Amino acid sequence: MQQHFASDNYAGICPEATAALLEANTGHAPAYGDDDYTRKVSDRLRDIFETDCDVYFVFNGTAANSLALATLCQSYHSVICHQLAHVETDECGAPEFFSNGAKLLTIAGEQGRLTPEAITEVVTRRSDLHFPKPRGLTLTQTTEVGTLYQPDQVATIADTARQLGLRVHMDGARFANAVASLDVAPADITWRAGVDVLCFGGTKMGLPVGEAVVFFDRKLSEDFAWRCKQAGQLASKMRFLSAPWLGMLTDDVWLKHARHANAMAQRLSAGLVAAGIELLFPTEANGVFARLPAPVDAGLRAKGWRFYTFIGAGGARLMCGWDTLPATVDALLADIRALSGAADAL
Repeated sequence: MQQHFASDNYAGICPEATAALLEANTGHAPAYGDDDYTRKVSDRLRDIFETDCDVYFVFNGTAANSLALATLCQSYHSVICHQLAHVETDECGAPEFFSNGAKLLTIAGEQGRLTPEAITEVVTRRSDLHFPKPRGLTLTQTTEVGTLYQPDQVATIADTARQLGLRVHMDGARFANAVASLDVAPADITWRAGVDVLCFGGTKMGLPVGEAVVFFDRKLSEDFAWRCKQAGQLASKMRFLSAPWLGMLTDDVWLKHARHANAMAQRLSAGLVAAGIELLFPTEANGVFARLPAPVDAGLRAKGWRFYTFIGAGGARLMCGWDTLPATVDALLADIRALSGAADAL
């Protein structure tokens, strides 16, 4: 079956997660998260993050982000995010829905990143009762245009947020790719840098379903279990959400797969540049953003390739997954070169 570049969600379940899932499918186990698999994974995440955090498992990223943000604010508050952030552009108003109305305040920023200056400007712009009071801040790591926040950038932004009375959330749908690319301890770009809660993406790194919501400030998670239940996110057979994480987190499998996806993106990026295709953003993780000429875009689609052009800041988004083959990258590049040559000949 042909591999595609539309999304790393297209990839199947990695072998390690499959094995852990099948192992969990034996006998009976307590329901609703009171099972050994969920406890083991939660403890493993505490080891990885080097702190005593609270861990919850939900079905998808929209629920993870929306429920986490709802813990940071009341309905009359607001949450600051980048204008391209997934919570703003692709979650169908879920953050506002689950917070009972807290408004997202969007900010522009080069290469998909927020800056302390922009955050300060929007928070201090107004303080009257007619404006939703800023209370939360959300960062995306890796960003929606495939770039990364360095540890010092996260720390500076989080410090600014603290000074302004904001809590800090991180959308980590591709957190694994960020850790692999930056080659840092997960703690260094989360709680040590000032992040209160992380939504750690699982499906994009090879799990069948499920995201982990990790509260580094445990006071914030006091009632989170009730939020999950009310939102229909409490799995009765929780072991099937949590057990695949064991396979992923053992022996740094998650980082191995993330490094592979990142390497495939670098291979693709270099090939595009060699073919004369303009890159829109630096390739820092597993996503490549490029400006494909119209004949090339149309020609690739006619050949059956799938990719998106409405995500991020425009252009074509080409995502590499844990299972992307070098041969798949090379086949796409070969078609791009052929189509570019045909366009130039016209």
